[in-house]
Amino acid sequence: MNLRRYLQLYLALWKNSVAREMSFKGNFLLWIVVEILWFGLQLCFVTVIYSQTQSIGTWTRWEMVLLVGASNFIQQIYQAFFLTNCTNLSELVRTGKMDFLLLLPVNTRFLVSLRVVDLGAFVNAAFALCVITFAARQLHLHPSAGQILGFAALCGAGVLIHYSLMFILATICFWTVRAQGIVWGYYNLFNIARMPDEAFRGAFKAVFTFALPVLLVSNVPVRVLAEKVSSPGSWLLLVGLGLAWAAVSEWFWRISVRRYTSASS
Repeated sequence: MNLRRYLQLYLALWKNSVAREMSFKGNFLLWIVVEILWFGLQLCFVTVIYSQTQSIGTWTRWEMVLLVGASNFIQQIYQAFFLTNCTNLSELVRTGKMDFLLLLPVNTRFLVSLRVVDLGAFVNAAFALCVITFAARQLHLHPSAGQILGFAALCGAGVLIHYSLMFILATICFWTVRAQGIVWGYYNLFNIARMPDEAFRGAFKAVFTFALPVLLVSNVPVRVLAEKVSSPGSWLLLVGLGLAWAAVSEWFWRISVRRYTSASS
């Protein structure tokens, strides 16, 4: 019964998001175009790199395109569900609107995290899937159902990692009131995820593999799809880090809420 209640509530949030987006159709379409153009620039970047070399580590040109496509897909799915909500948390705290959410008889984090849906991001995610499919055909890949399901599950783990880390940074606003700069700073790190992990060495690779695992987020799913995984260690690490960061984000959220003092009182 509780699950049904939350599903009905989430459906209402979706309807509200659709109504809002359709009220500003020009802005909705413009952002889709902007995101597609940015994605196109990333693919052009790949073309420029591979005009000078045949491979980066063991990553060939079309494997790199597959990686960029997967990175963009994960980023757009994250953006569709969570980005706007994470960046708006500071405003909820600053204006005192958090009071209203805390008084509602539902889980506050659920509302804070999912109250707004970016519908345009789903269109861009579909475009990224088309690029992934095209790159896979160029590589003559014929993934099994298990590989496709594994890819989807690992993309989900990647979205969970991005959400957990950005949500932790967003909750800093309970101390500083404004934290948009920190949140957008992490969002800019998404660009690292479209690079092959073999391009990095030393401390940099260690940090962005274990502390901030943005390299794992897209590299591991693509390795599963392209049959470049020699052992289950990498995907177990991705799933484990996803669950670990999710637990840390929940702990940090509860500590942060205790520090909240209403801006409207």
